[in-house]
Amino acid sequence: MHAMQYEFTLPADYDMGAIRSRVARVGHLLDGWDGLGVKTYLLRERGVHGSPVNQYGPFYLWNTMEGMNAFLWGGAFQGPVNDFGRPRIRQWTGLAHAEGGAAGSPARLAVRRRRPVPEDVELAEFMAGSADETERLAAEDGAVLAAAAVDTHAWEVVHFSLWDRDMPEAEGEVYQVLHVSAPERGALPRGRQW
Repeated sequence: MHAMQYEFTLPADYDMGAIRSRVARVGHLLDGWDGLGVKTYLLRERGVHGSPVNQYGPFYLWNTMEGMNAFLWGGAFQGPVNDFGRPRIRQWTGLAHAEGGAAGSPARLAVRRRRPVPEDVELAEFMAGSADETERLAAEDGAVLAAAAVDTHAWEVVHFSLWDRDMPEAEGEVYQVLHVSAPERGALPRGRQW
């Protein structure tokens, strides 16, 4: 599993209805994408769920590098680049994935929490704890799924979770979920990735 996210931070007075319309128009295009476990079309609105910004920030869980590369370099990614500019793309290597008790429910909110890997920790212990946190999140009431991944360049762990409720049981930045494309969700490896 490989996680990926890019974000477009938009002006404070931006009409976020334009993002909703865009996703309604094009969101289905990845519903059958080879190699894609899950793509969540995410939105943060200034003043909603504590967000200080307007932001469009899709988050991906990929099953294959070929699927991710086909998306990035095969032309599909050029649309957002043409409309919003070329973003910095964060990428993380998968640590863990777990389906939640609400796995069959539509996701309403997503929570992303990024945290640095401290210098003075035992890496195996820290990563095992991050994988355990994924299982704990997935076990919370209303959890659709949870995942953890690590960026070994920046030494950062990201926890990502989807929720079927308005008040998720997770800490971090809260996003509204506009659409979920999940053609190969069932093929995402479960549990620890090592």
